[in-house]
Amino acid sequence: MTFSTRLKEEITEYNSNPIEKRAELSAILRYDSKIEKDKITITSENAKIARRIYTSLKEVFGINIKIIVRNQKRFRIKQIYILEIKEKVTYILESLYIYDNGKKLKANERYYEAFDEKVSYLKGAFLSIGSINDPSSSGYHLEFIFLTKLDADFLKKILKSIKIDSKVLKRNNRYMTYIKSAESISDVIKLFKANHSLFYFEDIRIYRDHKNMVNRLNNCEIANQEKTTQTGLKQKEEIEFLKQNHLFDLLEENTRIVLEYRYKYPESSYSELSEIISLETDYKIGRSGINHHFIKMKKLIEKHKNEL
Repeated sequence: MTFSTRLKEEITEYNSNPIEKRAELSAILRYDSKIEKDKITITSENAKIARRIYTSLKEVFGINIKIIVRNQKRFRIKQIYILEIKEKVTYILESLYIYDNGKKLKANERYYEAFDEKVSYLKGAFLSIGSINDPSSSGYHLEFIFLTKLDADFLKKILKSIKIDSKVLKRNNRYMTYIKSAESISDVIKLFKANHSLFYFEDIRIYRDHKNMVNRLNNCEIANQEKTTQTGLKQKEEIEFLKQNHLFDLLEENTRIVLEYRYKYPESSYSELSEIISLETDYKIGRSGINHHFIKMKKLIEKHKNEL
């Protein structure tokens, strides 16, 4: 079972009030039903989602609903659940703000104002046309697929009103409203009150964030080590230059000590070099002191080259 399916099934376990059920049904019937003159048909591959739609319709509208179960054979046999509504069709469509006087309303002609209604509408859209990546896969992604840009923009508007950013993208001949931010996706799951899915999502997210942080630190450490090694090898060459040109003895004793140890340990950092010198000689020196002696070395080399 995919993470998307698990999340949808967990949503169906939450018991909504009649107002929330209306908003949820409004999205489901608008985006994922076949509407004819005297019949509404809803098809689902998930038994729990089909049962939730059936129960909500019964409780809100008090109608009889015909259930048809079919076996679909492609790569494997799976059951398809078909709900047929033939009672109060006009009343249902008008109550859910999908039709008015026989004319289909645009999605933005009825905007849900209450926060709980917005969340419930979002639930209905996700149950019918939504999907979410497993957080353990390559990235975070939650999407809703629509037939029209107007519907995609309307859902984006609802998401924005509850402080969740999303984007709309055309994909082939359809439109997708999607969320990429892990934090925003987590907020959506939290709004759905799907705690088990939320804990799973957050566990994976924390693990991935920690892993990425460790990788960044390791990369930074490797880069610093490479930089230290390159600096040390260059300074070793400069020390050789001093000796070849009889300049080394012109430096004061403490500077010569530091340069001799740098020559022996070219891959050591300044901090490591200061510890080695402090332990092996009577000269106690810190990192800044090491740097000060190398500045003296560079000045002497520059002076010599300028005099040539």
